[in-house]
Amino acid sequence: MRRTPLFIALAAAVTITAGCATLDAKQREWIFQPSDRSWGGAQSTEDMQDMWIEFQSTTTGRAERLHSLWMPQPRAGAPVLLYLHGARWNVAGSSGRIRRMHELGFSVLAIDYRGFGKSSAGLPSEVTAAEDARAAWQWLAQQHPDAPRYIFGHSLGGAIAIELARSVDDERGTLVEGTFTSIADVVSTFRWGWLPVSPLITQRFESVRKVADIGSPLLVVHGSEDTLIQPALGRKLFEAAQEPKQFILVEGGSHHNTNAVGQGQYRQALASLFQIKAP
Repeated sequence: MRRTPLFIALAAAVTITAGCATLDAKQREWIFQPSDRSWGGAQSTEDMQDMWIEFQSTTTGRAERLHSLWMPQPRAGAPVLLYLHGARWNVAGSSGRIRRMHELGFSVLAIDYRGFGKSSAGLPSEVTAAEDARAAWQWLAQQHPDAPRYIFGHSLGGAIAIELARSVDDERGTLVEGTFTSIADVVSTFRWGWLPVSPLITQRFESVRKVADIGSPLLVVHGSEDTLIQPALGRKLFEAAQEPKQFILVEGGSHHNTNAVGQGQYRQALASLFQIKAP
């Protein structure tokens, strides 16, 4: 998510006289910023397999299709990770982060929500993104019923991960990085965050109200230099969760490079919290 367009959209809502549907659509556009673009241009996905997940959406009433990237481990019985990316860039834009999670020992399935990349067209919402994540989780359960399965979300994907984790009971653990307590809290950290726009926010992503419902170990990771999502929001989210849990503050990590800078801390946390020993 970028601060400027999101804030402008929400601040402008104070004077919008159009219907609620228009307000909601504008928020969805600026929060998700759906596209088929990759971070920094074309990203290497040569060692990843294209997968397609088809399901009947109860939200749209249509058959939908999600594009995903699959990066398996060569050894049998490896833990499987569902990777949920953040706003603006398609799944290929997360190839570096996907590869690093693979290096930590996971087989990784990373999906594009509807409206992103090669997935079904449409303007995503909090509801449809949650439905997409659930469809991918069910696909993993069918394809890898005996593998321990974990959920990972970066930035906006962290909120989607928390919603998924609280709605299923077969995940071994949940990992979120650079995520937040709620969209309203994020907006309040902006320069003009004192404006009373919170009641107008329709896409709320109130993870702070949901995180205590997660029934598996939770790892919350944040970069100390994250200027987009302040580390205090990650800490507040962690404090609202139940044990077992762990918080990692990666010194020098930004919103975009924390996963790389904190790779060593990830390894330690996987061993202590999830009993996973990286190769």
